[in-house]
Amino acid sequence: MFLTPMQAEIEKAVQAGKITPRVASTLEKLPSGAYCLHKSWGFGRIAEINFLLNQAVIDFKTKKGHTMQLQYAAESLTPLAEDHILVRKVTEPEAIKTMAKQNPVGLVRLILSSYGGKATQDQIAQALSGEIFTETEFKRWWDSAKKALKKDGHIALPTKKSDPIVLRENAISQADELLAAFNAARQTKAQIAALDQILKSTEEFKGSDQLNAVVASVEDAAQKSRRLNTAQALELILGRDELCAITGITPGAGTITLSELLHDEERRLHEILTDVPAAKQRRVLAAFPTAFGEEKWVEKILVLMSKSGIRIASEIGRLLLEHGKKAELRRELDRWLGDHTISTEVLTWLCKEREGAFAEMVDARVLSATLSALERDQFNEVKRGGKLHDLLLEDRELVPDMLAGAEPEIVRDTIRKVMLSGVFEELNKRSILGRIVRVYPEMESMLTGDAPSEKQEALIVSWESLEKRKNELDELVNKKIPENIKEISLARSYGDLRENFEFKAAKEMQRVLSRRRAEMERDLGLARGTDFANPDTQVVSIGTTVTIREVTDGRIDVYSIMGAWDSDPNAGIISYKAGIAQALLGHKVGEKLDVPTEHGDRVAEIVKIEAVRKAAQ
Repeated sequence: MFLTPMQAEIEKAVQAGKITPRVASTLEKLPSGAYCLHKSWGFGRIAEINFLLNQAVIDFKTKKGHTMQLQYAAESLTPLAEDHILVRKVTEPEAIKTMAKQNPVGLVRLILSSYGGKATQDQIAQALSGEIFTETEFKRWWDSAKKALKKDGHIALPTKKSDPIVLRENAISQADELLAAFNAARQTKAQIAALDQILKSTEEFKGSDQLNAVVASVEDAAQKSRRLNTAQALELILGRDELCAITGITPGAGTITLSELLHDEERRLHEILTDVPAAKQRRVLAAFPTAFGEEKWVEKILVLMSKSGIRIASEIGRLLLEHGKKAELRRELDRWLGDHTISTEVLTWLCKEREGAFAEMVDARVLSATLSALERDQFNEVKRGGKLHDLLLEDRELVPDMLAGAEPEIVRDTIRKVMLSGVFEELNKRSILGRIVRVYPEMESMLTGDAPSEKQEALIVSWESLEKRKNELDELVNKKIPENIKEISLARSYGDLRENFEFKAAKEMQRVLSRRRAEMERDLGLARGTDFANPDTQVVSIGTTVTIREVTDGRIDVYSIMGAWDSDPNAGIISYKAGIAQALLGHKVGEKLDVPTEHGDRVAEIVKIEAVRKAAQ
């Protein structure tokens, strides 16, 4: 018998006792140039078999020129056939890429054959990574390939991603496979999962005959689950109705309907729906108009909203808006806020909705209700307020938005509530208070404890300027601030707020208007109107006209000293708060004093003091 050089070397090594016959059998499959797999170092290629040194040299992907004793190499290396996917993607990368594009089913069969007839999705991804696909490319390819694989009877796709994909010896149609999985389901949960898979592939069933039995089984399971697990009964009824709508099958006589179940379980729906998947919750809620009729469904669903979690509350809000029921929802929200029964979940939804249909409603009243709800939940040791608590902290514009344009006393009351609240950790509490002070800097003394050393003095103003300032505040509150709110709402509709210049500009203007309002309300609270009648003309005082002469050049200046908001330099009218007025007040005729001017301090003599003329007023 003719032996190759390597076989001759292996036989010598066996005869010399260097390796065992078992090792020799494996080494015959690992000649120089052969491909192999190691459980730790992965894919590699035999670079050299050296019988003199009793070692193999292997080039692994991450470890070139690695040496192993021949016996250890035979025990730890798995020889790979030339048609193995790991070999072919190195030797024929373009052919494999073409197969991936033109024959994805054939490529998956090749991979499954390479791994003994089965492989997980992760194993398939690893087999094609690097030379064939990037991670992103594989995901896109796999989503497309799965559609073709489902139609191939030789390949069985599992419901769980972690379970292996199996290459069958004999083909089975997808319809038969889906029916077999449904009939094999022993638990209701498994039956629902199998029904969902049938609903995704109804086109695979030639006619409705195969599915009549499925509809009957589903109806029977729904009846049995009705009392034991109503959530699962809901899912089964939804699945049955969808299957009947697609196939034209008529439900059996006397079987339970979705409307009947909603009526029967109306009081427990808020509990039942929490166990129903989100997509199916939406379909249950959408059935309310049919189940309860046009006159009653809004009332019924609002009761459910008041008891439900954030996800269901949000879905109900969306549904009501889609049906044009904003006014009804608004009235109920106002009622809940008024009688302090609004739930934490509804408040969370409402705060998130401030960029939507209820932007004008999310104000100081909602902030007060939010703080009260968080304290109520903490007192009752209810954990459901976590999302609202986190939203208040993470959305740095939420609190300023809710306090925009609020009365000073409301802002002060909010600051006191936050300061006394036990809901927030100290650092978070300071963060919230800092956001308020950023918009209302005049409130900073409430945080620092610094009170004015003396009561703020009144502002003496003319009746005319007082009326003008009141009109300015009225325009600010009733025109400019509402217009700004509309601008913010419009800017939000433009999309991504991070890149929305119009939104940022409108928000900045909101802060400016809020500060201006606070300042004007404070000043008006201190204002005392006067007509400047009968001033004391023995000294310079408010309501007098004073004539002064500069000592150096004899220049004459005349000033009428009026109220805090009066100023007309061209007419010589100045506020008593102005620097010149402050220098002159209290001095008599004949006195010389330093008077501040635009050219610096000048020495001037008071020449005359008289009551302000009517024209000056």
